[in-house]
Amino acid sequence: MGKPARELKAGDVVNIPPEVKHWHGAAKDSAFQHLAIEVPGEETSNEWCEPVDSAAYDALP
Repeated sequence: MGKPARELKAGDVVNIPPEVKHWHGAAKDSAFQHLAIEVPGEETSNEWCEPVDSAAYDALP
């Protein structure tokens, strides 16, 4: 959390540890598809975050 947006390229792998709030999506001029693999855990949950605001989205590379 608190890190700048990261551009991903085909084949990149991103490991998101448990309990780390994060967003993912496309840039203004491209599509985004991803494959997520989730490892089952105990006492875990999924939380949908708020949308990225227009100012942050417009600042993406």
